[in-house]
Amino acid sequence: MLFELNGVNGQLQLFDNRIVISRKGALAKLTQGFSKGEKSIYLSQISSIQIKPGNNLTNGYIQFTISGGKENTKGLISATQDENTVMFKKKDNELVEKIRTEIERLKGFDGSKNHSTVLSPADEIRKYKELLDDGIITQDEFQEKKRELLG
Repeated sequence: MLFELNGVNGQLQLFDNRIVISRKGALAKLTQGFSKGEKSIYLSQISSIQIKPGNNLTNGYIQFTISGGKENTKGLISATQDENTVMFKKKDNELVEKIRTEIERLKGFDGSKNHSTVLSPADEIRKYKELLDDGIITQDEFQEKKRELLG
């Protein structure tokens, strides 16, 4: 385990390939229900992380968006009911930021690099056509990839 956050409505553990959210305590049961157990989310599934720092008046939260999932996006009240969200107190702001930074590092994102974007099938075909023209792949390989991309 790399980091552990004992939040207000649950606990979050960060491992090198996943996070585990568990619900223990009274507030966790009130906001998440009595039947919630542990939930593992593999880092490869995480498409974004949203953090609202805690302050003197309200708790903060860390919320994970999962590829293909639907997270609550209506602020703190809604976030308390999201199963991919852990609320925390102001004293944990620094720890939560370290968790986010470590997840981004483990996923290979450092903020300074220009990351590749998802290419359309047409762009992918153009890329493979260049490889064909340069003699890196064969005509058969190009045609196979083209059929695959076009469905």
